[in-house]
Parts: sequence; C-alpha cells; structure tokens
Amino acid sequence: MSRFAAPIAEQIWDMKYRLKDEEGHPLDLTVEDTWRRIARAMAAVETDPEAWEDRFYAALEDFRFLPAGRITAGAGTNRDVTLFNCFVMGTIPDSMGGIFEMLKEAALTMQQGGGIGYDFSTIRPRGAPVAGVAADASGPLSFMDVWDAMCRTIMSAGSRRGAMMGCMRCDHPDIEDFIAAKSDPARLRNFNLSILVTDAFMQAVKDDAPWELVFDGKVYHTVPARDLWNRIMKATYDYAEPGVIFIDRINRMNNLAYCETIAATNPCGEQPLPPYGACLLGSINLARLVRDPFTDDARLDEEELTELVRTAVRLMDNVVDVSKFPLPQQQEEARNKRRIGLGVTGLADALLMLRLRYGGDEAVAQTEEWLHRIARAAYLASVDLAKDKGAFPLFDAEKYLASGNMQHMDEDVREAIRKHGIRNALLTSIAPTGTISLYAGNVSSGIEPVFAYTYTRKVLQKDGSRTEEEVVDYAVRLWREKFGDGELPDYFVNAQTLTPADHVRMQAAAQKWVDSSISKTINCPEDISFDDFKDVYLMAWETGCKGCTTYRPNDVTGSVLSVSEKSDAAPGESPKLTPADGGEVVYMSEPLDRPQELEGATYKLKWPDSEHAIYITINDIVINGHRRPFEVFINSKNMEHFAWTVALTRMISAVFRRGGDVSFVVEELKAVFDPRGGAWMQGKYIPSILAAIGGVIEKHMIAIGFLEGEGMGLKSDPQAQVVNTDAPRGRACPSCGQYDMRMVEGCMTCGSCGYSKCG
Repeated sequence: MSRFAAPIAEQIWDMKYRLKDEEGHPLDLTVEDTWRRIARAMAAVETDPEAWEDRFYAALEDFRFLPAGRITAGAGTNRDVTLFNCFVMGTIPDSMGGIFEMLKEAALTMQQGGGIGYDFSTIRPRGAPVAGVAADASGPLSFMDVWDAMCRTIMSAGSRRGAMMGCMRCDHPDIEDFIAAKSDPARLRNFNLSILVTDAFMQAVKDDAPWELVFDGKVYHTVPARDLWNRIMKATYDYAEPGVIFIDRINRMNNLAYCETIAATNPCGEQPLPPYGACLLGSINLARLVRDPFTDDARLDEEELTELVRTAVRLMDNVVDVSKFPLPQQQEEARNKRRIGLGVTGLADALLMLRLRYGGDEAVAQTEEWLHRIARAAYLASVDLAKDKGAFPLFDAEKYLASGNMQHMDEDVREAIRKHGIRNALLTSIAPTGTISLYAGNVSSGIEPVFAYTYTRKVLQKDGSRTEEEVVDYAVRLWREKFGDGELPDYFVNAQTLTPADHVRMQAAAQKWVDSSISKTINCPEDISFDDFKDVYLMAWETGCKGCTTYRPNDVTGSVLSVSEKSDAAPGESPKLTPADGGEVVYMSEPLDRPQELEGATYKLKWPDSEHAIYITINDIVINGHRRPFEVFINSKNMEHFAWTVALTRMISAVFRRGGDVSFVVEELKAVFDPRGGAWMQGKYIPSILAAIGGVIEKHMIAIGFLEGEGMGLKSDPQAQVVNTDAPRGRACPSCGQYDMRMVEGCMTCGSCGYSKCG
C-alpha cells in the first residue's frame, strides 16, 4: 500500500523531494527510500550510525517528523546545496565597496538555495552627502533594487527560487519610502518587507508623541509617531506589506542576548537571526499523533510526542555538522551556537480531532500546553546531547539562564542546563510548512487554521483532456471515513470564518513557548474597517507576539490574468486576439505531446552590432479553445550564437510545454542586461540581445491574446476580469496556473502545487 494519504501528496513528493538523476530518472523508488536516504545521511556523524539510522527512519516514517524541504530534498544527495533554510547576512557597511561585497555574499548564499534576510537600516538615507565624491547618496531603496535584480538573475541561471527579507528600522530617515515601496507592483518583487518596530516607537504611538528619524546621530526629520504608524498600517491594509517585527522584544527574549544582537529575520519571519546567523527547520506532525479522533477519548499521544521530539532534536543537531554552508562565516556562526528550529504542523487538524474550535478558549489553552510540552522535551533532549557531545561553544551557564525565554522555563529544566549545559542555544520555531504539509497528506499548515476543507484541482493530461481531483483536508478525510459525507460539526471553522482576534490569540499562545518566532498570517476579511485592522497589530503587540503579518484580499492583492482567443487577423498577419469567455491557465501533469501541425509566426530580429539577423519562430497550441505558446525556435547564421540559441530554444520550449502562467519568461529575458551595453531599437533602449528576444516573445503573446499588453506579464500582476464567475478569483499560480494562491504563514503560497513566493 502507498504511504501517501492523497494523490497530491505523492505528486508533491515526486516534484519536490524525490531524488532523481540528471536525466530525471528516479533514484528514490519509493517514499521509504527518501526516508532512508535522510536517516542514513543524518546518522553518518554518530558513533553508532546503524542504530541511529533506524531511529531516525522511525521518526520520519508515516510523515510523523517532517524535516524542512531543503533537508528532505538535499540530505544524502552529495549535491552542492545547503540543508539550512534560513540566513541573515552580515551587517551592510555604509560604503560602496562594502555594499557590493555584501551583494556578492548574498548571491553565493542564494545560489545554494538559502533564503536570506537583511537590515538595510545601516545604509545612509537618500540625499545624505557622500564624502569625497561631491554627490548625494541614493539611499537604501536604490540598493534594494540592485539586490532584487541579483535575485532575479540567480533564478534565471537555474537556481532554486530566491527568497529575501528586507528590513528597516522605524527611525530610519527613508522609512516612509520603504513603507510605500510595494505600492509599485513591479518593484522589489523578490523581497518580503518588514519594519523593525521598537518599544520606544510603540510608546510614542500610544502617547501621540513626535518621532525623530535619525541616521548616524543626525536627526533628519521629525514626524508624528501616530501618523507614521497609520502609514504603515495603510500600506499593509492595501498591499499586505510591510509586515511588523517587534525587534526590541525579539532581542529581550533571545536566549543569546548576552552575545549577539538581532536586526533582521529570515524571509518568512520565524527566525530572527544575528549577522551571518543560520537556522534549520523541522516540524512535528501533530495530526499524526492523535488517537481516537472525534470521540470522547480523543487525545494526543503525549509519550509518543515527547519521544519524537527527542529524536528530532538529535537529527536536526546532526544537520549542523552534515550540511554545507555557502560562506565560512555562516558555518562558524551555526556551529558556535547550534541553533535549530523545531516546530509543528497539523495543529488545526489535531484540534479538530479533539473537537476543539480553533481560536476558542479551549483550543488556545490546548495549544499552549502542547507547545510547552514540546519545549520541555526539546530542551531536555538538548541537555542529553550536551552530556554526550558537549554544549554549544558559546555557552555560559549563568548568562544563558538569565537571558530570554530561559527566565520563565521550568525550574527542573533550568537546573539540568546549569548542571550539564545544553547543545543548542535555541530550539523552537514555527516555520512555513505549506509544501511539506501537502506532502504529509494535506494536513493543516503550521499553526494556521485550515484554509479550505476541500477544493477541486484541475490537471491537464498529455492528450489535452482535463481531469479533476478533489483535495481534502486531512482531518476532514478522517471525519468522512468515520461518519460519511454529512454536514461537518460547528467546531470545523476555517480561515475565512475566523475573526482576526482568533488568529492573534493562537499566535500569542504558541509564542509563549517558542524561543525563536512564528511564521503566521492573520487573515482579515476584505470589508474590515481600517481602524479595526490597525487594532490587530496593537493586539499582537500587547499579547506578546514577536511580529505580525496580515492579509486582506482586495483588488491589488487578488489580481489575476486570464487568457483567451479570438482571431481576426488578415492572411499573413499575426493573429489579433481579444478576451473571450472561459480563459484560464491550467496545470499540466506532464509535458504535452507535440501535435503533427502547429500554427505560429516567425519574427526577424536584427541586433545593431551583429552581422546576421536572428529569426525567432513561436508555435502555439490550442487547448480547450484557447491559444497559448508551445515551443520556440531561435536561429542565426552567426555561429557564435549557436550554443546559447540552442540552449534557449530547448529551455523556453520546455517551460512552455509545462503550462501555467509562462509570462515570467518574458519578464526574465527583458531583465537581462549586457555589461558591454545594450542598443537603441525603434526609439527604445534594449539592455541586451536576450532582452530583445524577450520583447519579441512578449509581442507574440500579446498578438495571440495570452497577454493583455506590454509589461502586463507576471511581473506587474495586471488586473483583469475573470469570466464565468461572479466573484473575483485570486492570482494564478506562476508554477501550476491554478487560481489557488493564498497568503499562508507570511508568504503567498499555492494550495494546489505548494509553490511559494518565499522559496
């Protein structure tokens, strides 16, 4: 029997985590092979590797412990990738040479698949004098644009999708520009943005006091604190960014406050880290540990939970020694402090199986109790590791026990640490688990409520036909197996029916026993008033949260692109297509077979510095009455162009045949610049010959109706009317094309394929 609880789980495993050779042939024949590969790799550093391999395998079996995606995909593969999810880069010096050195380090980290966070507050504000060059500074936002372009370039080179967090202090002189940055939908697309909010600022907001914007001891502006807070809130209300990080609370509650200062987080916010800090992630699947679900005897198996936590801590500690690191500073930081981020997933499903309503008083109390038990087990497991392998190198018993979360830790745990030390400075975090939750059978993600109990996923088959499969939440599936398809009880609530206060209460309950932070999205109804929306953030501050991310669906955050076909072209002309009913982008389960005949067009491109023209042929396929690009051929008599034109032909055609919103190909090509210089073509500066090819493909996509106009591809998130529905749908997923993008754990995530903006 298959271990997978749902077809989507097996599909996620095959796409994301299954080890394959360079030609795509599976090396992991079953998911058991994947678990064995991870267990063996993590046990390799033990003195008795065979015994620990079996224990690690038992923890992984049946999706009970879920290492984060980079561990699951990379462990035991001998590939040049890091197993760490999260990095905060070094402090950016306020000099041109230092800034670009940091850019290089960021590129090297992202090349190995690491998500990165930065504090851009250290760069002088726009307009500040630059000594020695008789010029004014361009400000941190201009350099963030450079980082954004770097991330896009790394992705274009074939690396895993990059994810970045950009932070700025609430007292930086450019904070107002930072707040408004995402009002331009084409800017900083590869960044999540968060503001580092201090205790002093929050007090000034409460007191309606003035607030000074300062850099290097100089006051640049003074603004009303409450006005600045309202600007932050309005941007978040309209664009879902920036988020808010309560940075003083983070530093005050840090177990390592005696030896580090934190000024940024990883891309999803659950890991506040010092310069060059790194952390790895893993989750206990609570939904798998519930016994006798939906009965009076329903309970979480607490003994199994404790033992599972102990094994998971040891496995994750071994990752510190096994993993590669992009930079030596990251390796040193990781091994000096041995941070790990053990969290949970399936919390909402576990509560449902205990017949508890998410956000209700009983669910809040139960959540706090479970997280307390996990924290105790994790800390005691790390003490046992210290007995066996030694404490983390920067451990100082008295300073450690007087810091952060340790001040309210149970006394027996404190005494054990005082006596034996502890292997890992910080142990708990609740990370985004969107993809691994699908892989585990569509359990609820992290500590989020269930987003949708069921939805229909369309899959396009190789013959052009479409099939539909129902994707069912894990707890709902168990309910149906036990009680049939009747109406669900009242305690089955979801993200659409909960109040924002329900979300905040759950986040605050979990935060009490999480020594790092929590990646969570507080979903707000579209019609929530601005004043009520602001209160969500104040409630998060007052209840002890370390940060807050909200999502309110609206015309900006929920824009889509639909495509359709209607040709009225004259013979020999490119087809001119206008929107028609029924256009939608669908996921292709496998690349489509090429029909015998395709319609297309050939374009001649004459680059000014090239002796020979380039000819670009784009052929289209018609699926369910709608035309979309299917393949590209790029040819030139110039033999210097041969290798890269063939490579581009193959790569773009492979992308087109997978389906989805492939307009990103246009935007990626148009963004490529040639350091030798571009050229003026038809009165417009084109930064490279590749950008010119991107422009030709865009022209064709517009002609066939796949795009609505120039610059209206994936990059700019155009708004368009969705046909055959009375209500607007959200964004189409750029990976699979399904209209199932949602804000989960601080990141836009696809419920159908697990694609995440955050990597």
